[in-house]
Amino acid sequence: MAYLGENIPKLGFGLMRLPMIGQDIDIEQTKQMVDLFLEKGFTYFDTAYGYNNGKSEAAIKEALVDRYPRDKFQLATKLPAWAGPKTAEEAQNMFWTSLERTGAGYFDFYLLHNLGDNRTQSFYDYNIWGFLAEQKEKGLIKHLGFSFHDKADVLDDLLNRHPDMEFVQLQINYADWESDSVQSRKCYEVARKHNKPVIIMEPVKGGSLASIPDSIAGIFKEANPNTSVASWAVRFAASLDGIIAVLSGMSNLDQMKDNLSYMQDFKPLTDDERKVIAKVQKALEDVPRIPCTNCQYCTKGCPANIAIPNILNALNTYLVYNNLQGARHNYMFATRGSGKASTCYTCGQCEGACPQHIEIMEHLKKAAELIEA
Repeated sequence: MAYLGENIPKLGFGLMRLPMIGQDIDIEQTKQMVDLFLEKGFTYFDTAYGYNNGKSEAAIKEALVDRYPRDKFQLATKLPAWAGPKTAEEAQNMFWTSLERTGAGYFDFYLLHNLGDNRTQSFYDYNIWGFLAEQKEKGLIKHLGFSFHDKADVLDDLLNRHPDMEFVQLQINYADWESDSVQSRKCYEVARKHNKPVIIMEPVKGGSLASIPDSIAGIFKEANPNTSVASWAVRFAASLDGIIAVLSGMSNLDQMKDNLSYMQDFKPLTDDERKVIAKVQKALEDVPRIPCTNCQYCTKGCPANIAIPNILNALNTYLVYNNLQGARHNYMFATRGSGKASTCYTCGQCEGACPQHIEIMEHLKKAAELIEA
C-alpha cells in the first residue's frame, strides 16, 4: 500500500548545520551542496523558523528557492510555539515570517516543532493546530505534521487526539533504538500503528555516531573498510519501513558527497550488516556513562526546577561520544524553560530520591563546568 512520501528519495538535506564563515552561513558552499544534491536526484530540504536565528530559512531562499523551479523540490519548515511568543498572534506570525524568509510560496511539509514535555501546551494556548489547518485548506501547506521529543505513550496520545496529522518526525538512530529516554523504537512503532509515515531526524545522533570511540568504530571498519562510520547510521534509519526521508545535517561538501555515495543507489541493510550494528550497539552500551533511567524521581522536589535527567543525558553525549558540540546543543534544549546545572542548591533531595544512587550533584557540577558555556 502506497504512503505519503513513498516516492521521495530517502536522503533529506537537514539545514540546521549549514557551513559557516564566522557567524554567517557560507552561501556559496551551500549553493554547491544544493546543486549536487539535486543533481543526484534528491529533493527533500528541511529547515525551521529558529535554525541559525532564521538565517537557515533565508539561506535556502538564496541557494534553492530563487534558483530552481518550485516543483523540483520539497521544502519543510517548522513552527516552535514554545520559543518566546507571548500571544497567539505572535506565535502564528512565525508561519508568515517563514513564508516570507523562504520565498517558497507554500510549504510541501509543515511541522509543529518539537512537541513533548511542557512544550506541547503552547500549541494549544495559541491555537496553532487550528491555525495551521486553515493554512492547509488555503493551499499554503501541502502536508501537515509535527516533530516530537518525548515518550511513546505521549506520542500515542497526541496521535489519538490529532488523527489529521499526516506524518511525524522522530529522533531515530541505532544508539537510541532501545533508549529509555529517547525511545526511538517505541515511538517508531507507535507512529506505524497509527499508519503515519515517518521523517527521521538525528540519524547520526547530532554527529555523535560519526565520532564513536576508535575501538568501536573498528567493528564497522573490519566489516567494510570502504564505507564511513556515519553511513552505517544513516542506512540503519533508511532501512526502516514507512520512511519519507532521513535527514542529515550536512555541514560541508565532503559530508554531502559521502552521503550521496551510498544513498544514491540505496540498499537496505543485510542480515549480516544488522549483526554488525548489533555488535556496535552492545559495545556502546558497555562504555561507562551516567546510569540515569529517566524515572524523574529526582525532579519532583527540586527547588531550582532543574531538568536533571535531560542534563545527565546531555552530559552522557560528551562522556560516551566525546562530542562536546553535541553535548552543548543537547544541554541548551535540556535547560530551556528550566533551571541550569549551575543553579543547583546542593540540597541533596535528588540523590535521596534516585533509585540508581547516582551522585547527581557532582554530575551537575561537571555539566556546569563542561557544557553549560
